[in-house]
Amino acid sequence: MDLSTTYMGLKLKNPLIVSSSRLTGDLKGIMQCVEHGAGAIVLKSLFEEQIRLEAESKLRNSRDNNIYYWFPEAKEQVVGMSLEANLEKYLDFVRELKKQVDVPIISSINCVTADEWPKFATAIEEAGADALELNIAIFPFHAELKADKIQETYYTILKEVKKHVSIPVSVKLGYYFTNLCSVANQLVEDGADALVLFNRYFRPDIDIETLKVVANDHMSTPEELSIPLRWIALLSGAKIDCDLSASTGAHYHTGVIKQLLAGAQTVQLCSTLYQNGIPYIATILKDLKSWMEGHNFKTIDDFRGKSLENQTTDASFERVQFMRRDFE
Repeated sequence: MDLSTTYMGLKLKNPLIVSSSRLTGDLKGIMQCVEHGAGAIVLKSLFEEQIRLEAESKLRNSRDNNIYYWFPEAKEQVVGMSLEANLEKYLDFVRELKKQVDVPIISSINCVTADEWPKFATAIEEAGADALELNIAIFPFHAELKADKIQETYYTILKEVKKHVSIPVSVKLGYYFTNLCSVANQLVEDGADALVLFNRYFRPDIDIETLKVVANDHMSTPEELSIPLRWIALLSGAKIDCDLSASTGAHYHTGVIKQLLAGAQTVQLCSTLYQNGIPYIATILKDLKSWMEGHNFKTIDDFRGKSLENQTTDASFERVQFMRRDFE
């Protein structure tokens, strides 16, 4: 039974990737994931906005912050030094990981501009990362921010990063686009080696006792599988020229199998590992093997995309499902 696959040209022993999260933010967690069978690791994201805000907060709270009020250029220099310091810690982490683990390490950068982070990508490559995942999450809630401007920011970030690195680059994005297929194809044209579908945004709730907005449970549910499943199927069926990685909603081996049948190259796991523990990776792999044996599949490629045969334009993936299908 051969579970191996390739992703962005990288050889993986199986299609299960542990996605960017606190689980992949320290050596102990990553070693556990690898021990229980993970095919690759996406490191906890470096957040451009968070690091910058932390540095600016320290300046505001400093007793000597008047100097930064009168000399804005000094403020920018201090913030820049903070960014560099955080990056250096991250690079040390990548270097240490490459000594300890034997699966591909994918660095994750969460960026909202094309200003500084593309240049940092070079240092991340030099530290030994096997690939980069650009976690771009620009939420469309500003009325003055036009849709084409949002899309152009994605393209610009990707193109700037590709100028600085030779390792493969994936883009993790959400589905808040007028025409996701158009955006996906433009990203591929601009150099994306893979697309990761999808981001999960902050989910607010309201406490009706305190009347305050609170954070909702950030874990995904198996029911969310259908969202990336539909778009992976549509893009794969249209033969998009890049790899596709499914993210969100894959909690059991059944979800993994469905995404592979729809054409995904890999499947990223996160919430299920929080709920069931990191050793659950091995359980999913065991159940995947059993299913393959039951259907006489010897390799992942034997069934990848098999559910799309002769129905790439069928209503099963494209229609909104508002019409009854048994009207005949």
